[in-house]
Amino acid sequence: MALRLPAIFMWPNYAELGALIAYGPPQTEVYRQVARMVAKVLRGAKPAELPVEQPTTFELAINLETAKAIGLTVPMNLLSRADKVI
Repeated sequence: MALRLPAIFMWPNYAELGALIAYGPPQTEVYRQVARMVAKVLRGAKPAELPVEQPTTFELAINLETAKAIGLTVPMNLLSRADKVI
């Protein structure tokens, strides 16, 4: 905040911690995918034969408190697309 530079992060929950904008998959979804892969390996699957999985849902979170603190106005059309506005 001291330098008044906007920051965009990958994990949506970072917007709750002060990031201006965050866009990416929810961390819980990524951790569930990891758990499924680990379970498959523990059941005997060979890691090299497992398919690559990518997240299927993404969230856009915008922190208006941070925007106000750095003197930035967030356009209304961007706010309307956000999944979470703080």
